[in-house]
Amino acid sequence: MGSVGALVKHPDDFYPLLKLKMASRHAEKQIPSEPHWAFCFSMLHKVSRSFALVIQQLDTELRNAVCIFYLVLRALDTVEDDTSVATYVKVPILKDFYRHIYNSDWHFSCGTKNYKVLMDQFHHVSTAFLELDKGYQEAIEDITKRMGAGMAKFICKEVETVDDYDEYCHYVAGLVGLGLSKLFHACGAEDLAPDSLSNSMGLFLQKTNIIRDYLEDINEIPKSRMFWPREIWSKYVNKLEDLKYEENSVKAVQCLNDMITNTLIHVDDCMKYMSALRTPSIFRFCAIPQVMAIGTLALCYNNIEVFRGVVKMRRGLTAKVIDRTNSMADVYGAFYDFSCMLKAKVDHNEPNAQKALGRLDSILKTCRDSGVLNERKSYIIPSQSNYTPLLAVVVFIILAIVLANRSSNWPNN
Repeated sequence: MGSVGALVKHPDDFYPLLKLKMASRHAEKQIPSEPHWAFCFSMLHKVSRSFALVIQQLDTELRNAVCIFYLVLRALDTVEDDTSVATYVKVPILKDFYRHIYNSDWHFSCGTKNYKVLMDQFHHVSTAFLELDKGYQEAIEDITKRMGAGMAKFICKEVETVDDYDEYCHYVAGLVGLGLSKLFHACGAEDLAPDSLSNSMGLFLQKTNIIRDYLEDINEIPKSRMFWPREIWSKYVNKLEDLKYEENSVKAVQCLNDMITNTLIHVDDCMKYMSALRTPSIFRFCAIPQVMAIGTLALCYNNIEVFRGVVKMRRGLTAKVIDRTNSMADVYGAFYDFSCMLKAKVDHNEPNAQKALGRLDSILKTCRDSGVLNERKSYIIPSQSNYTPLLAVVVFIILAIVLANRSSNWPNN
């Protein structure tokens, strides 16, 4: 539920972590009994625990459609990501994947761990897909077809320019945004959002993931797969892999900050998209990942650890985001706090400092102009509450009880 050290340092994480743990257990108990649906929701929890939680709180009909949409695209992504599959085998599968979802006998063995299980038993996903209403099926088929074609295109094409980067991110994530908007509209819960806004919702998340996952992707076996555009990284190093070497640390951080500055351009569209949503469960489903993304960017900015290991939000902060993201006021507050954190890290002597500051100032102005910042609970300003020391004591007592219970159950040697 979170490390002891983290809880001692951030005792106010305890209650959100406890709520998250209880919600996760409740969600796991809601898994349907039919074998194919049981497989789908169990697999959803295995390949994306946090995403599974926000999907589970949707209304049943939409929840089922989004679950299958996610698993279909996760399977498609598994084919694209598996660098051991030869290009001449991979490309036709990507292009024809939208047809395979109608065939409950089809499967293709690739990927590792839970992703391999998903691919080997994909017939469960197809069976569930065929039970969805026609409107959901058509939306999922359309996005799968377009995404598969786009992925196939970039299997044979390098990401050279920023336009290439935006195009690739459109295929693998912007189309997810378009598809989700179609599903929200198909169930009658929301108006159909403009494609440009839906696309930006996906691009903001995808670019954050591409930035955060640099080291994992560059070290991919048997060969690396990278989507940082040459137009950006070539300003700093001769080869993309050079960014991970210690002697290039200064240039690496400058390149990282350039990539993050590029990502911030999508925030305005994301704010417009979220502010138009009127269904609370759909709002939370969309807003929580966006808040997680701006928080991740704030941690990554000017942080050499992106090139040394894994940089991610601590579990307690993730739990707070999930607990506190319930309204547009919460989103404005979170984006304001994380943008302030990011702005404080900008080195004014950097090549892209002014561009970064300009985009951050625009985000901060949008948040201030909302008029609701006084309603927020800050993510980055330490609480001055007199109850914080008491909470720390309570955490210690609870941990002591847990450890005592565990030790009493240990066998004596």
